[in-house]
Amino acid sequence: MAATIEETFQRPVGELLRGWRERRRLSQLELANRVEVSTRHVSFVETGRSKPSREMVLRLAEHLDVPLRDRNQLLLAGGYAPIYTESSLHSPAMLAIRTTLRRLLKAHEPYPALVVDRWWNIVEANAGIQLFTTDVDEKLLQAPVNALRLTLHPDGLARRIGNIAEVRAAALASLQRQVASTADPDLQDLYDELREYAADDRPVKPTAPEVVVPFRLVHNGHELSLLTMIATFGTPLDVTVSELMIESFYPADDQTAEYLRTLA
Repeated sequence: MAATIEETFQRPVGELLRGWRERRRLSQLELANRVEVSTRHVSFVETGRSKPSREMVLRLAEHLDVPLRDRNQLLLAGGYAPIYTESSLHSPAMLAIRTTLRRLLKAHEPYPALVVDRWWNIVEANAGIQLFTTDVDEKLLQAPVNALRLTLHPDGLARRIGNIAEVRAAALASLQRQVASTADPDLQDLYDELREYAADDRPVKPTAPEVVVPFRLVHNGHELSLLTMIATFGTPLDVTVSELMIESFYPADDQTAEYLRTLA
């Protein structure tokens, strides 16, 4: 059977591992100490002089905190079959995950909450999401709806966010860390797009220290103050599950809490 284009241009596993090590800012000695092998062995693996076993690929990937999606790629590059499934969220195998997510989202009402994938596309949301979809351009609501684009696009929520420069700076900094952590080119493209929206922002000046950057949103003439929290599954063994993020919004003051209750 002829090799696919992806297989033909597959980079060697040692080269990929070296890239992840450098991305994590570790020396060969530091990685070798963590994995409990010799520096010589790490060097041989990275240069292709030694073929790592399946177990060694997984040990190195674990200590380099490589995302599950990319661990599968490392295994393929090493000549081994992937071990982490990538199930559709709507498959029977994911019934327990879907049920758990929907219970969490429902229980969080009347406050907004949503579930996004690795690329910040919304895959589930509760009724509170209507707070964010009011008066935005319809093109931003076409599937897949990207939560960051919806928030920061000039025709999205940006025009209703009182402290948009602060919110945008915080979102871009967080996304930049995610890009550095995953080396995902699609996330890099998203970051580059969102950064263009900030061209006219004035530099964020240091102010009195706050615990977190609040999300100050105007809705029907009311200025709301929201805090956001992101949660993930603790011990995923599936690529899809490992990349899900639950973003929950909470009122930062009593006035916001009361207003959201009246909307419900």
